[in-house]
Amino acid sequence: MNDRAPRLVVPAGAVDTAIHIYHASVPAVPGGPAVPGDFPESAYQAVQRRLGFNRVVVVQPNAYQDDNRVTLEAIRALGPGAKGVGVVKPGVTDTEIDRLTKGGIVGQRIFQLQWGAVGFDRMHEVMARVHPFGWFANVQLDGRELPRWQETIKRLPGRFVIDHIGKFLEPVAVDSAPFKALLHLVDTGRCWVRLAGAYETSKTGAPEYEDVSRLARALVKHAPERMIWASNWPHPSAPKGKVPDDANLLDLLLDWAPEEATRKKILVDNPAGLYGF
Repeated sequence: MNDRAPRLVVPAGAVDTAIHIYHASVPAVPGGPAVPGDFPESAYQAVQRRLGFNRVVVVQPNAYQDDNRVTLEAIRALGPGAKGVGVVKPGVTDTEIDRLTKGGIVGQRIFQLQWGAVGFDRMHEVMARVHPFGWFANVQLDGRELPRWQETIKRLPGRFVIDHIGKFLEPVAVDSAPFKALLHLVDTGRCWVRLAGAYETSKTGAPEYEDVSRLARALVKHAPERMIWASNWPHPSAPKGKVPDDANLLDLLLDWAPEEATRKKILVDNPAGLYGF
């Protein structure tokens, strides 16, 4: 691991809004991908110290589907500055939702791509169950399909997050219909966009990821009060040998949000309000 400190010094209270924890001792659940290796809490804590964060959101990995054991354990291990996004399926009991809520879970992961435990076919059924407990939806899809799904997503109760700068699997232009659909969702006032994972979809590549960065800059300019940031550590989808450097990913914010006051919104104020820190 590179140990270079980022150029961006994060403000106090900054939140890394999405990481995944994997324990090699806990096997993948049928329906999910393989566990990519052993990525325990202690390994993330080294990244956390390097980047300067003291708050983090642990997101349930697809490998574990709706077995939230590792995520709950990670929230406990990472302490009072940790929250989580979990996964439940239709048929979950109120007792289980309450148990997860008390364990620090504040959102439900909706994954409309391969390996997703809950996609749009079950999204509204599940959200009707967890929304009364204060959970919001964390939605990941191929952003090119946003015009098709925009109205479905708008029917979500309360707040929701669109993941990975929209995750346009083929980068789009800022004046394209899919990107305009994302802006329309942001304009509901209930939609946050996670500025993360540029390396997953960029065709222009590191370190600038310019084809995705232009979308991130446009989003920040459009609604800085609705943006949040994440490292997406440990980057399980990145090809071996092409795992991005976390300090470089954080430093992209210097380009995406040049104003210090805007970066404080993205790193501190917006996620504090959304996740309840």
